[in-house]
Amino acid sequence: MQKISILGGGFGGIAAAIRMRAHGNEVTLFERLDTLGGRAQVFERGGYTHDAGPTVITAPILFYELFALLGENLEDHLEFRALDPWYQFYFSYDKTIFDYGPNQETMLAQIKSLSPKDVDGYLKMLKASQKIFELGYEKLASQPFGKLMTMVKYAPDIIRLRGYRSVYSFVSSYIRHPNLRQAFSIQPLLVGGNPFSTSSIYSLIHALEQKWGIYFCMGGTGKLVNELEKLMKRHDINIQYQHDADQIHVKNSKVTEISFKNGEQHSVDKLICNADPVQVSSELLGQEKISLHNTFIKKFAKHSMGLFVIFFGSKIKYKNIAHHTIWMGPRYKELLKDIFDDHKLAEDFSIYLHRPTCTDPSFAPSNADSFYALIPVPNLKGGHQWDEIKEEFTAKVMQALDNTILPNIIEQSENIFSMTPVDFKTNYRTPHGSGFSIAPLLSQSAWFRTHNQDDLYKNLFYVGAGTHPGAGLPGVINSAKVVERIIYP
Repeated sequence: MQKISILGGGFGGIAAAIRMRAHGNEVTLFERLDTLGGRAQVFERGGYTHDAGPTVITAPILFYELFALLGENLEDHLEFRALDPWYQFYFSYDKTIFDYGPNQETMLAQIKSLSPKDVDGYLKMLKASQKIFELGYEKLASQPFGKLMTMVKYAPDIIRLRGYRSVYSFVSSYIRHPNLRQAFSIQPLLVGGNPFSTSSIYSLIHALEQKWGIYFCMGGTGKLVNELEKLMKRHDINIQYQHDADQIHVKNSKVTEISFKNGEQHSVDKLICNADPVQVSSELLGQEKISLHNTFIKKFAKHSMGLFVIFFGSKIKYKNIAHHTIWMGPRYKELLKDIFDDHKLAEDFSIYLHRPTCTDPSFAPSNADSFYALIPVPNLKGGHQWDEIKEEFTAKVMQALDNTILPNIIEQSENIFSMTPVDFKTNYRTPHGSGFSIAPLLSQSAWFRTHNQDDLYKNLFYVGAGTHPGAGLPGVINSAKVVERIIYP
């Protein structure tokens, strides 16, 4: 039995704690806040409930595994309800709608109505994404990349599958219609990447969705966190809340203890960090020596975009609105260049609209709806004064929704509040207020990302969005599986 400490109670830290406990270790999880979940916080305003973090479950098998590792059945505690459609696309410039979902016949019929020539192209794209899934997810997602030779080993496969292409380039090689190109290349944005620069390896997300579907956890992501918390407590995982780490101490190339801002100090045998790796290098290790690899990432890594999130209730129901609507603005490539490359806040935008009450009425009072509207924006490198402009920006987004898919929402909305990249930096300690840590570029993937085991301090490990395999619930949960494979090869 080993004494293993976990720093941070996001999904990566939770998964790591469960996996380490399943091996019989004494596990203590330290959480800065008084609740677990990391970015998966829950807000309640005036009878409306809002999940602040992830809103869907993909690769549900990963959560079934966590319960099974401790001898329990997830379905005794949680209900994952399948969504259909997964996402509804609304193209504001031509008012067309495209439902992306599990029914392939319906999908093909929609594609045919938009662009008959793209039916065959879509089927070929799906086959190609399945091949990428076999490599990128089934072989690499839980594979440690602490050694460069591991990257070299898989490089021929990555080249063979043309991983150097962007996701958008991959999609465009099969699909011609501009609306369909957008719909099938949008997935990198869900993990913090620009479809025009993110490696086509990330097109595996399309195959992943096709394989397992997309689900909503009844009660929300907050319910999922609560049940995982109960699972840990039933199996004697020690959870220490309100423990804000101040410094990680090292001696003789090993982490020895953590000191906290409440004055406590805890010795460690092994430490698994669910904090952002750049934040660990910059603040928690402080003056301690860090590896050349992590120094490079700290100084030169490109971070994901920022997020502006508007939470609001509606006094009436919008019954025709899907669980998820992706509201596409007039520009695509140009807008993403503004956000990712130029850090410019443009006049136009696109919106990811979440309506949980479509599936779970408990999120709002009777005959009402709960919403959040998420808008990709530049991270804090853009220098925007979000406190000064957030009201105006909120009003613009609400007006766009009022003019299109949510008529009269300005009049019917209540309990409106928002989160900006400043809040992400303050609340979640993300460098530059990014929404998803380090951007998923090919040059920042696998070995090029922060290694799951520190190069200098061999009893220090990393899980979460900033390490391999990356952001999104499947990536974060799999990062704990990677650490498990390192500790228990």
